[in-house]
Amino acid sequence: MSWPLGRSLKYCIQNTTTMKQSILLLIASSLLTTHAFQTGIVTSSSSRATAVASGGPLFSAVAEEETAVKNDLLKRDRYVATNRFTVRQGRAAKFEKRWADRSSRLAELDGFKYFQLMRRVALDDEANSGIDPLASTNPFGNYVSFTIWNEKKDFNAWRGGEAFKEAHGGTSLFAFVTTMVKSAMVLTGAPKPAFYDGLLQQSTIPDQVPETVNGWRSVEADGVNLLPSEAFIACNQFFVPSSNAVAFENRWANRTSKLKECEGFISFSMLRRDIKAKGHGVSPMGEEEPTYVSTTVWKDRQAFENWKNGNAFKEAHAEKKGEEPKEQPQQPPAPLWSKPPVPVFYESTLVISSPDGA
Repeated sequence: MSWPLGRSLKYCIQNTTTMKQSILLLIASSLLTTHAFQTGIVTSSSSRATAVASGGPLFSAVAEEETAVKNDLLKRDRYVATNRFTVRQGRAAKFEKRWADRSSRLAELDGFKYFQLMRRVALDDEANSGIDPLASTNPFGNYVSFTIWNEKKDFNAWRGGEAFKEAHGGTSLFAFVTTMVKSAMVLTGAPKPAFYDGLLQQSTIPDQVPETVNGWRSVEADGVNLLPSEAFIACNQFFVPSSNAVAFENRWANRTSKLKECEGFISFSMLRRDIKAKGHGVSPMGEEEPTYVSTTVWKDRQAFENWKNGNAFKEAHAEKKGEEPKEQPQQPPAPLWSKPPVPVFYESTLVISSPDGA
């Protein structure tokens, strides 16, 4: 029999003589939450909104020998681990404080590239108006932990090592139960891990790497005020059937981009869902989840707006590279997705970067 977490807690309080059995019940039910064991990271009303949210293409620098693998899908450049959290209304600052106060050696680990805690925000346009970005109603959360690893094996080594246990409350029974209880107080439902192959990766070398202490950011958090925003993230969620995956990736690989020339650009990844990923809390991907997510990180929202309104955006969304401009308007290529892309925006905090960027 599996009890809901709240009922197990009530049982623990009212029946102290059977505390040992209650703790075992709590552990069993808390496994359903899974949030202590996975971490990492609006519908568009027009094609322009869709293109803007994508953060732009890149990719002219991808070497030919790095693009072709089995089934002609693009080769993975990075491995990206995310966890999606639905934080209760009014508990966002407490949630961020838990992240700020945690123990982690992330920045010191082999293969680590980049981390950010992403907080959902809305833009003042038609496609995103009227939403409460921090409302605890989104089935895929209002916060995302987002970690970029150089290779999948680096992520697996972290997940199976002592550093993972330290970052998730330690190894003792008391620490485990404490972590579960604190999470239940700020979260609605269980976190939803999702893992991705990072394609067409580009990033800039940071002018200054955020300072860390023993591998983690040292940031003052009072649990009342949200942490300062350190970057802005524009995502576009694509729902691409497997039969169109190769064509979709090739279309992006063949696009022209000048993102690295844009002021405030930090990194880009086209994330391809790793549907074979396994682990505690990992559920099969449903049809309502995107198979690809373009993710562009900017220094701030103004840098994103400058790109959106500048020539780099127009050039990226014009003709394919190598083609002459057409005198007559041409019919746009047929969509490769099963439903329109969904733009989503975040601001990030607790950013950690390797010296050479993402």
